Amino acid sequence: MTAQVLVVGTGYTGLRLLKRLPRADARGLSRSTPPDADDYRIDRLDLDALPIGAVEWPRRFSIVYTVPPARDADHDRRLEAFLTALAPAPERFVYLSTTGVYGDRRGAVVTEADPPTPLTTRAKRRVAAETALTRWCDESGAEPIILRVPGIYGPDRVMIDRVRSMEPLIDDAEANPGNRIHVDDLVTACLASLDPAAPPGIYNLGDGDLRSSTWFSFTVADLLGLPRPPVVSRSEAETSFTARRLSFLNESRQIDTTRMRNVLGVTPSYADAATGIRSSLEEMGLLFE
Repeated sequence: MTAQVLVVGTGYTGLRLLKRLPRADARGLSRSTPPDADDYRIDRLDLDALPIGAVEWPRRFSIVYTVPPARDADHDRRLEAFLTALAPAPERFVYLSTTGVYGDRRGAVVTEADPPTPLTTRAKRRVAAETALTRWCDESGAEPIILRVPGIYGPDRVMIDRVRSMEPLIDDAEANPGNRIHVDDLVTACLASLDPAAPPGIYNLGDGDLRSSTWFSFTVADLLGLPRPPVVSRSEAETSFTARRLSFLNESRQIDTTRMRNVLGVTPSYADAATGIRSSLEEMGLLFE
């Protein structure tokens, strides 16, 4: 019997993953059904409604979990509620975490062997989620794969509104390294993680293109023929940017993806982020070959 795949959370990444899986062997679990679900089966699951209710579990299955933690706790109560309702255990549990768990490394290279040092509340929730999942998998026998994901971009996620609003950016000379991945490469990594031959464990994801977020916005502007947003110094940004935006800009690290490439066997199709940006704009109908 073929193991089914349950995609928990059919948002931006989850729905794209669902559409790359065989229709007969996959279904989604989500609070609502996206309008472009293309007749894939998506069952209702609200992880904010406790108890979460009955779920029809297959006899053999794996899970890809894409739901972010709620913001009203210092742990991931959504994941914890889901694990409580999960019986029997899946063969494999793939969890999408974040490279934010590493905190600020002052531009240093970070591998999976480096311990998490989260600075923000959102990153601390992710560390708590990783810990809870690992413990549950140890007890249940499920194989855990934790994908630490950087910034996700792709169609409708290339910050066009920010470019058009002319929101100031940090001067590229002072900007931090960029860590990102195109959504289609993220989906490829999820699919590779479902392969029983892929060793369980933690994998850093990323395209390896470390050019800054300022460069990213400039590239979007240039491709669309828009003026580039103005730049400010880092010291000026400290007094004018929002606290949330500064929390991203003040953390600096270079994510090492050797394990993703050599162990998981994933080579990004968009290793050059400029190609990924162009492809995203073409899919949105804003550029033409």
